[in-house]
Amino acid sequence: LWNSSHLFQNSEEATLFLGTLDTIFLFSYAVGLFVSGIVGDRLNLRWVLSFGMCSSALVVFSFGTLTEWLHFYNKWFYCCLWVVNGLLQSTGWPCVVAVMGNWFGKAGRGFVFGLWSACASVGNILGAFLASCVLKYGYEYAFLVTASVQFAGGVVVFFGLLTSPKEVGLPELGADEDEASVEEDANRPLMGNDDVDDDDQNYSIQATDNDNQPKAIGFFQACCLPGVVLYSLAYACLKLVNYSFFFWLPFYLSSNFGWKEAEADQLSIWYDVGGIIGGTIQGLISDVLQKRAPVLAVSLLFAVGSLFGYSRSPNSKPINAVIMAITGFFIGGPSNMISSAISADLGRQDLVKGSSEALATVTGIVDGTGSIGAAVGQ
Repeated sequence: LWNSSHLFQNSEEATLFLGTLDTIFLFSYAVGLFVSGIVGDRLNLRWVLSFGMCSSALVVFSFGTLTEWLHFYNKWFYCCLWVVNGLLQSTGWPCVVAVMGNWFGKAGRGFVFGLWSACASVGNILGAFLASCVLKYGYEYAFLVTASVQFAGGVVVFFGLLTSPKEVGLPELGADEDEASVEEDANRPLMGNDDVDDDDQNYSIQATDNDNQPKAIGFFQACCLPGVVLYSLAYACLKLVNYSFFFWLPFYLSSNFGWKEAEADQLSIWYDVGGIIGGTIQGLISDVLQKRAPVLAVSLLFAVGSLFGYSRSPNSKPINAVIMAITGFFIGGPSNMISSAISADLGRQDLVKGSSEALATVTGIVDGTGSIGAAVGQ
């Protein structure tokens, strides 16, 4: 498509349009994240997630496959489809983090979420592999295969996903702690010296209704939770760098070193491999230390050096792959931690009494702010 004379006069014009597509996708994705998090806390997570996956797959199919089969090429049509795709894909991450937060508590969350958040990197690897395998038949088949896999995943989610333990009769996370708290309150004297500060000590953003079912918190209430704004701004800076690699690495390898597109796609997976290892190891270290910020800070300091080293990488595929993996370790690792484990920490802090109805909203805010930074980077 990008070499087609139907749209572009030269490669520079094609590159500019690619950057434009990435930018409008990420801005629409960011807007969608802010909304999807709120929706996910109020509707069934399984419905929201499966709808987003299946409808996004149809848009991707229309974008890359249907337009080629019909020989219909129009820049504005591509842009509109990619805006819709960004909005639909934004339903994914807030919902899946909320589901994971429903099943796994704070103990070991850094390791569990660090390992689980590798799902995005594994998806990148599989997507690059599938696309490179069918590119020789035409680019439209790369869109067809990936859209088919995504649609099938949405169907599996709709019929098979269990969003919380209560769906199978298990107690929700934090139930034991809540019961202990209730028993402690019942044994308190009716009057005491601590009554003066009682409102401050028991303050919660979420009000408890008569059925003891916590309500979803609002957008601005979620923004006021401690750490949400700061981690959101940090993630905006980090995602800017991470998505520059995510979107442009194969193009950079192909244009800078003259490697074939299929080879560049396959080599770029080493960045994701580094991110998988980095997220898992750094999450485990943060569990041992019971602090996540120091691990992030140290990793990002090393990331500066690895970025400098990668910019000086020679025209050698093995050396490039090694430095690329190291860079992914120090950039992809912290990115996975903030978008998963830390978002779950923020959405389950004591101020909201561990309610899952804050998880998707907080995750949407963090990831949405990060996507704005990534869009600026494009």
